[in-house]
Amino acid sequence: MSDDGEAVAAEFGEVVNMTAKEIERWLDTDESKSVGQKDGGGESVGHESGRKIVKLLQGKASDRTEEDYAHMRKVIGYVHRHLAQRPSGDVKDTHWRYSLMNWGHDPLK
Repeated sequence: MSDDGEAVAAEFGEVVNMTAKEIERWLDTDESKSVGQKDGGGESVGHESGRKIVKLLQGKASDRTEEDYAHMRKVIGYVHRHLAQRPSGDVKDTHWRYSLMNWGHDPLK
């Protein structure tokens, strides 16, 4: 793995603060399915991303492809951008939090 790959994996590990099991359970909820941008299909971009994140967390680092690292970069960018848009007040039951959780980050952790 290149130095860039190691850096991406390390930052991915920092922004994704949910376990694979936590994400899987979350993706099965109505709240998870209620948020996100849908590109023509029934599943939102974030929900699909969550499924990819679960596979990345469950897989071996040595088996990662360039496509995997590209998705990790996408997750890192999304989480950072979304965190910068935090609404005021209690965020526990907000679409903002639900969307972040689809991307593997629970801001209440």
